[in-house]
Amino acid sequence: MSDTAVTTTLLEARGLARIYTSGPNEVHALTDVSLTVEPGTFVVVRGRSGSGKTTLLNTLGGLDRPTSGTVTIAGQDLGELDEPALADLRRHEVGYIFQAFGLIPILTAQENVEIPLRLVNALPKERKDRARLLLEQVGLGARAGHRPEELSGGEQQRVAIARALANAPRLLLADEPTGQLDSRTGKTIIDLVLGLVRSENIAAIVATHDPVPLAVADSVVELRDGRVVTHGH
Repeated sequence: MSDTAVTTTLLEARGLARIYTSGPNEVHALTDVSLTVEPGTFVVVRGRSGSGKTTLLNTLGGLDRPTSGTVTIAGQDLGELDEPALADLRRHEVGYIFQAFGLIPILTAQENVEIPLRLVNALPKERKDRARLLLEQVGLGARAGHRPEELSGGEQQRVAIARALANAPRLLLADEPTGQLDSRTGKTIIDLVLGLVRSENIAAIVATHDPVPLAVADSVVELRDGRVVTHGH
């Protein structure tokens, strides 16, 4: 086996548990969850509300620390990183797409896309050029100067995708990205993310109730009460 074959895994989670305390009770949001994700793959996490989908995405992306278990991204064990190092890894390796879009209302589409580039101190021209390129890539080059209120829901989600790609992450995490969109627009968004996975050789993990992504997923992880009940292709 070649060295490149050995090091292809982008994300590996082993034995993840996440326990919250709620008054006198313990809530087991995740229990013994393991998965491996390769570059160029589209993974769907499905399950009912409360099944642990959002907790899993937050833990995989380093937004939450697991109670036990490990997450490794691009060879780095997140548990071994202090908060500044973890924040740095999130900025460079992980892009987040949320159901609620999360755009800043007073900023234009282009300015919203530039935010992650500002966080890594990219030069103004580099920020502008990169944001323009990404907006073109998601079909919104002509809408770069529009604010969120001037864009449709589908357009706002495409701006959010462009923003998530700003720092060329290798992992995209999307939490119900079609939840506020009609089915036709939602399919357009899923097709866009899938196209980016294939063309950029990145990995995407999408938590969703939507049946559309299931048909195109390379792998489907089903959660129930914080446990993986099925994991297949």
